[in-house]
Amino acid sequence: MAIVRGAVVALVIGGMTLSGCGSLNPFRGPEPTAGAAEVGIGVNAFLWRASLDTLAFMPLVTADPWGGVINYDWFTSPEAPNERFKATVFILDSRLRADALNVSVVKEARDASGQWIAQPVAAQTETDLENAILTRARQLNLSTVR
Repeated sequence: MAIVRGAVVALVIGGMTLSGCGSLNPFRGPEPTAGAAEVGIGVNAFLWRASLDTLAFMPLVTADPWGGVINYDWFTSPEAPNERFKATVFILDSRLRADALNVSVVKEARDASGQWIAQPVAAQTETDLENAILTRARQLNLSTVR
């Protein structure tokens, strides 16, 4: 019994030691070095910058340039203090294309008791934001060509 237990422990320790060695798998590429850095972002840079520029008035929560997701926190306009909005931008491609962008907006309104209640958002609102981002992205693209 002790011999079997000792063999199991040796196999487990040996397996853990070998599992960290990438050279044993012939189908696996070389491991990145410790000093290697990621280059660039995973989505279209013009759409990324244009999204940040266009929605700069909203508080930024998270921005994932490799996944292409930008989350904005609640924004309340001084002109309409009983309404608030939050947005999420999805950049879906590395090319500068209209279908590479999707903006999702959530709206809430304060009721008489002061509670925030979800409200429908006009589809045109999301379309207008997408168009503003695309326009800014085209401007950025043209400015780099010159």
